[in-house]
Amino acid sequence: MSVRFLIFAQLLPVAAFAQGFAGLGTDAEGFSVPQRGKVFDFPADHGPHPSYRIEWWYITANMMGPDGTEYGLQWTLFRSAMAPEEGEGWSSPQLWLGHAALTTPEQHFTSERFARGGVGQAGVTEAPFEAWIDDWQMIGPDFGDVTLKASGPDFAYEVQLTAQGPLIFHGEAGYSVKSAEGQASYYYSQPFYALEGVIETGAGQVPVTGNAWLDREWSSQPLSDNQSGWDWFSLSFESGAKMMGFLLRQTDGSAYTSATWIEPDGTTTAFEDGVFQGEPLELTEIGPRKVPTTWRVKLPEKGVDVTVEAINPNAWMPLSVPYWEGPVRVTGSHEGRGYLEMTGYD
Repeated sequence: MSVRFLIFAQLLPVAAFAQGFAGLGTDAEGFSVPQRGKVFDFPADHGPHPSYRIEWWYITANMMGPDGTEYGLQWTLFRSAMAPEEGEGWSSPQLWLGHAALTTPEQHFTSERFARGGVGQAGVTEAPFEAWIDDWQMIGPDFGDVTLKASGPDFAYEVQLTAQGPLIFHGEAGYSVKSAEGQASYYYSQPFYALEGVIETGAGQVPVTGNAWLDREWSSQPLSDNQSGWDWFSLSFESGAKMMGFLLRQTDGSAYTSATWIEPDGTTTAFEDGVFQGEPLELTEIGPRKVPTTWRVKLPEKGVDVTVEAINPNAWMPLSVPYWEGPVRVTGSHEGRGYLEMTGYD
């Protein structure tokens, strides 16, 4: 989730990004709007939905090298539409953006790609599955078995992802409410990918293993105009259980929250506003901003009371829309690892 909303409500035109969350609470302006009761259709819903304004294929991964060093990986393809239609060639109103990052305990590498739809430079096909922008790819025979690769000026990675559990649907069977006013998105995840591959930095190649989490989301009017930022957690516990939770910060100092508890077998429990809790414990100064990189996170109904701490507190994404995203360690009532994404701190 995330900056995901932030980026694409502001990607018109590609060369002119506004800052903050302006535009996310505006009218859908002829675009389709998510409705309760959707019956998902796979593999079709793994592909694009051009009648909706914004959409993404968003992967984060916690990895480990042979010497026990922890690493994090991000690969994201965003789609945004200037009009609710497909179009051919350069007349296509579809815009594409790619983000990639590789995080070590000491360094954080990032890169960004832009593309226009309709000319083959970027896109998604559902069967066989392929998502790409230039030479960055997520490709495989199907959605559960894909190769992921990306590179930047000073990093690269190529990893294999193999799903070892079911797709997970957030909110009301995939209808995820984002505000008291009722804005919503369609939202599902594949949090059960096992990962194996190679990463590369200036220090050379490192074989890695680990776990990855993919988020799929699309909407046209996902946020309220009184929401100023986003804190999103995807946590995988040593017990095999997982948890997704987010806080949408409001201008009055409160937050709209939501969470999904995921059992090892994929059974889920959804929690509405007010149940999931997140409290910043430590701030990191990154340039002119202070970003909360250690949190206390609670989900009392599941006995969760944990400290979530960034592996690299300086995992700032200095891209067209800046945000923080990086791997985290989890200690307390539950042990594990995960990812944290935060927007609105610029």
